[in-house]
Amino acid sequence: MPELLIRNARVVRASDTSPDNGEPLDIAVSAGVIEAIGPDLPAGARTRVVDAHGLLAFPGVVDAHQHWGIYRDLAADTESESRACAQGGVTTSLSYLRTGRYYLNRGGSYRDFVPEVLNRMAGRSLVDYGLHLAPMTAQHIDEIPYLVEEFGITSFKIFMFYGGHGLHGRSSDQSDFLMIPPDERYDLAHFEFVMRGIQRARERFGDHLSLSLHCETAEIMAAYTALVEQDGTQSGLRAYSAARPAHSEGLAITIASYLAHETGLADINLLHLSSAKAVDAAMTMAKAFPRVNFRREVTIGHLLADVDTAHGIGGKVNPPLRERSDVEALWRHLLAGDIDWVVSDHACCRDEQKFGADRADVFLAKSGFGGAEYLLPGLVGEGLKRGLPLGRIAALTAANPARRYGLAGKGDLAAGFDADIVLVDPAVRWTVRAADSESAQEYTPFEGFEMNAAVTDVFLRGSHILRDGELHGGAHGRYLRRGRPCAAL
Repeated sequence: MPELLIRNARVVRASDTSPDNGEPLDIAVSAGVIEAIGPDLPAGARTRVVDAHGLLAFPGVVDAHQHWGIYRDLAADTESESRACAQGGVTTSLSYLRTGRYYLNRGGSYRDFVPEVLNRMAGRSLVDYGLHLAPMTAQHIDEIPYLVEEFGITSFKIFMFYGGHGLHGRSSDQSDFLMIPPDERYDLAHFEFVMRGIQRARERFGDHLSLSLHCETAEIMAAYTALVEQDGTQSGLRAYSAARPAHSEGLAITIASYLAHETGLADINLLHLSSAKAVDAAMTMAKAFPRVNFRREVTIGHLLADVDTAHGIGGKVNPPLRERSDVEALWRHLLAGDIDWVVSDHACCRDEQKFGADRADVFLAKSGFGGAEYLLPGLVGEGLKRGLPLGRIAALTAANPARRYGLAGKGDLAAGFDADIVLVDPAVRWTVRAADSESAQEYTPFEGFEMNAAVTDVFLRGSHILRDGELHGGAHGRYLRRGRPCAAL
């Protein structure tokens, strides 16, 4: 008999085409794994039974883009931000880390860096977690095979805009900011060498290794920032968007795509596309280089907020929030099937860190904000209004990122998969308040937004970590070594 039985749940899978997911089913769980799904499954005397009362049951969200520890101590951030993850139905978090300023504020070898990262995170997360790493130096490129073998890290990243820009704006000393050797440059040549290094590793370990790209062009951003500041007629988030214009994304995507073609690196993930121009460039490059297996990502922030609706300059993020016309373009592409997954890009940035001396000057604010709490409810609520099928939501939030990033046992509700299960009520209406979040961040750019769906319960490998909207239990999250992608659903 199962240890846990969730009764009367409308099970949502990426393969589903039904608009309402039909009759409620039961989900039987033993040893943290789904044992069976079907009607009227038997329960034993010791089976714990949870009645879902006809709510939607989604696979636990695989949030493939977060930044734990970017502005705060990594151990503390792991604790608080994993709690925020659970509120939004996120049961697996993949965080991007690198050497240099922020994160651990250190340079050097990843042989030393990664063990310290994992030690700080161990025993502190409410949800399962994994890492992406950015090779910042020639030494890091040489260490890629070691990272694959020793830590099961199979995805890497390039921040294209660091070629002359810091995290928040101009950087007068790239080597100092990135903590790289003075005789090295973080530039297009380095990006090419990263791609070649990953391709060599793919030839050795297999084609499950991939490269993610933050696509903005440093030279365009530097020039337009100067223009916007000199002009002085724009302020707030609109000024920041103008200083990092959409064609900067499109140009970076074009350059990166050709380098992928040149180096033979087939698996490229284009991160947080924020604009119509960015997606258009991505689609054009897919046609130009059909042998490159592109994946396209958008964030819940870029789908819900724009330069006018975000609550203050706390909405500063890279790439920026855009005009409403760009938000609508992202939704058109999402509905057309052009987007592969939706993420939060969660980066907790507390009030005293976020804002400079002048709280009205967007160029003094730090970049990034949290949002994992609103990922699944935001996408379900807005998606259903726009005709996005439930099965497609399951693909965008779980199945697709799990397959791409080699998370065996994650991303689906089926026998043999981890019992990562999220119950969602699509009829609840509620208002976003930062004070209700478990994140250490005291504000949110989504303040006052009306949500049209709510996460009520979350199970991590069968453990009931969110009950009726309240967190329960300890930090049972595990570090995930990754391997070859799961089979297609």
